[in-house]
Amino acid sequence: MFVVTGATGNVGRPLVELLAAAGVPVTAVSRRITTAALPAGVHARPADLADPASLRPALDGAEALFLHDTGPGAHLLRTTELVALAKAAGIRRIVLLSSQGVATRPESASHGGTGRAIDEAVRRSGVAWTVLRPSGFASNAYGWAESVRTRRTVEAPFGDVGLPTVDPADIAEVAAAALRTDEHVGRTYELTGPALVTPRQQAAALGAALGEPVRFVELTRAEARAHLLHVMPEPVVETTLGILGEPTPAEQRISPIVEQVLGRPPRSFGDWAERSVAAFR
Repeated sequence: MFVVTGATGNVGRPLVELLAAAGVPVTAVSRRITTAALPAGVHARPADLADPASLRPALDGAEALFLHDTGPGAHLLRTTELVALAKAAGIRRIVLLSSQGVATRPESASHGGTGRAIDEAVRRSGVAWTVLRPSGFASNAYGWAESVRTRRTVEAPFGDVGLPTVDPADIAEVAAAALRTDEHVGRTYELTGPALVTPRQQAAALGAALGEPVRFVELTRAEARAHLLHVMPEPVVETTLGILGEPTPAEQRISPIVEQVLGRPPRSFGDWAERSVAAFR
């Protein structure tokens, strides 16, 4: 049995589908989850990672765990408890969804501080591990869905700064490979898309998927900051704006890992837009 936390998210959902299609027994975990939203045969277990003990029933009899406990709400003590529960339950392999910023923004409390400590907690657990550090998700573009649907407009800062956005479906495929074999144990994988893509190019790709133009409006840094403060804590906002506007060479580097693991090039942002176009119609 494999346990997938964050099973209704942009990575967890396709990961559950991949494992189920491969005939692997899966328990899908999320705060509010029912079997109606899952592939046939997948077990649903409601649990809240903010309460690690709630995960215990899902771990019974499982051998591998996909752990998505990163981001603004992550907490080292909580993750340490989750990992201890997994080890006590007999979990033999953990795949942790981390973040590229753990390595590229060591001065950031939200990424380099807490994120690095969480990675280390998994590495020191005594359980076989793989850490995935993706760049920005292509699915972050869902944040533009309403403005594209209603006004055919994308509003974003730093319109001509490119980053190697990664398709969550590629992250899920790499995670599935790491969960199923020992080949990836002890590895930290940086995952990116195949090329740098700017917000202006993302708007154009959405327009191509829709078959009609999508206008790009460039926000100032201050405008973008005000918008992000509605959805992120201030330290995370500052780090995010830094990555979007002044990326380091490491944050713009194209990683070969997706192709090495999957035997094919990573999907482009245009591929993601074509597949996700219904959300923007």
